[in-house]
Amino acid sequence: MLPKISKFTHYRKLRHKNAYIHSIKKIIEKEKIISYFTRNKIRGIRHNLDIFIEVINFLKEHERCIIFISIDNHQYLSFRKMVNIADGENTLVKKESELIKGTAEYQTSLVLDTLLNIERLRKKQR
Repeated sequence: MLPKISKFTHYRKLRHKNAYIHSIKKIIEKEKIISYFTRNKIRGIRHNLDIFIEVINFLKEHERCIIFISIDNHQYLSFRKMVNIADGENTLVKKESELIKGTAEYQTSLVLDTLLNIERLRKKQR
């Protein structure tokens, strides 16, 4: 998947945001980027309990995996505590700012960030 997502970048650093979103949507569809993820759900912040329960169930089912989840900074500590209780030995929780630029995890987080921005802009246009 990594060669297919090399053009992804941070949305807020871009000068031509609309052109980026338009072109990256085509890449996502053409390369079927979403098919590389086991699950892909975008939910509002008001569904945080549902999201936390779903993550706990996912951790129980899958031993070796990487979970990318975007949560509000105010919920980060609660989420980290919940993951430590559910599976603290095998799971590492990192903030996006702790990811090392150029790594597979960093590139994949850019995909998540882009998908969230596409969804946010889609809802704004309604």
